Amino acid sequence: MEPQESQDAPDGLEEQRAFICASFNQDTTSLSVGTKTGYRLFSVTAVDKLDCIHEGECPDVYIVERLFSSSLVVVVSLSMPRRMNVYHFKKGTEICNYSYSNDILSVRLNRQRLVVCLEESVYIHNIKDMKLLKTLLNTPTNLTGLCALSVNHSNSYLAYPGSATIGEITVYDANNLSTLTLIQAHDSPLAALAFNSSGSKLASASEKGTVIRVFSVPEGQRLFEFRRGMKRYVSISSLSFSADAQFLCASSNTETVHIFKLEQHSPSQDEESPTWSTYMGKMFSAASTYLPSQVSDMMHQDRAFATVRLNMFGLKNICALATIQKLPRLLVASSDGCLYIYNVDPQDGGECVLVQKHRLFESGEEQVEEKEEEDPEDGSPPPTSQSYAATVALPSTPPSSTTLMGYSEEGGAQTGDVIPEHEFAESPVCLDDENEFPPVGNQSN
Repeated sequence: MEPQESQDAPDGLEEQRAFICASFNQDTTSLSVGTKTGYRLFSVTAVDKLDCIHEGECPDVYIVERLFSSSLVVVVSLSMPRRMNVYHFKKGTEICNYSYSNDILSVRLNRQRLVVCLEESVYIHNIKDMKLLKTLLNTPTNLTGLCALSVNHSNSYLAYPGSATIGEITVYDANNLSTLTLIQAHDSPLAALAFNSSGSKLASASEKGTVIRVFSVPEGQRLFEFRRGMKRYVSISSLSFSADAQFLCASSNTETVHIFKLEQHSPSQDEESPTWSTYMGKMFSAASTYLPSQVSDMMHQDRAFATVRLNMFGLKNICALATIQKLPRLLVASSDGCLYIYNVDPQDGGECVLVQKHRLFESGEEQVEEKEEEDPEDGSPPPTSQSYAATVALPSTPPSSTTLMGYSEEGGAQTGDVIPEHEFAESPVCLDDENEFPPVGNQSN
């Protein structure tokens, strides 16, 4: 199958809408892109077309995050890097905005919590009313705002660097507002973190970028170790699990995207079906006990199950694994202004095949509503699109603007209340925008 490509953008359009950032939503059904002139939201539920469902105007957007398929979108602009704006994009209204004491480096959200990461502090909000529940002050210096939030609202695990000098991970329970565990993941500082969809696994990579490890959560036990490469250090830009947590993809500043398969090798299976590779594996395993620890570790590390060779080097990109039209795909959004879609062979792996290339900045795209499609086989219609908190559009409810100076237990500025269990959302993906999220009024902190 020959890869297809959307039409070239007009001259000068790429410069006008220069790519700044990109992110996939929590279930990889939507892509958000920030540019010098605003932000765009795309539906990525089909291979052959890329629907732009919304385009917002705002200068120099460097953070844009969408909550699942709802109308809630969080935007941060370089023109006001300390202010977070929360919008209902289908109504074109601002729900609220919050200002912080330093520049916002990253924002993560699920159906229960919204987390804002600064260089040396982390703010945890209740997403239903945007109340500040907890501020983690004096966290280790985190220049990139590296953090990961489990999309599973029943645990809302938060991971962030526990050290600025080594690869220690702090795992925090954002529902119960308490630290769960510290994981000694790498010798070098952390570069990437990612939870699987249930929050039971956590992947990490260090600044060296040669080894990727997967740990159980909350126990912190090492489950898998993968070697990305040996010849050179690289900068890992993204990690992402498949929905079933059977695969993990990693992209970097090189031309290769790696896909690893998370499978445990059972000794009983090896004994039942002995092969030459099994025999050699046992020999290496026995020999490794007599070798230096670094060499022994390398012999126990698995290599990539599948790979993608990009036609680029050194460009910023993010990757994700998704099931689109019932087939496993790898998605790569690149700062060259394109979204690449590859087929993944879940049985044999190998080199992935490029099946589609979409340009993110075509002219003439004025779509503002998400298109609905019927399943080609069973004809059942998809769930109807939702809106976010209809009451926020009322003129009597102005958007709130709050400056958060930091949580203080002694000063009692915030009590860190835990939301009662009965108020937790009941489903991780089906949103009821109208009823779940009450309007946000003016607050003082």
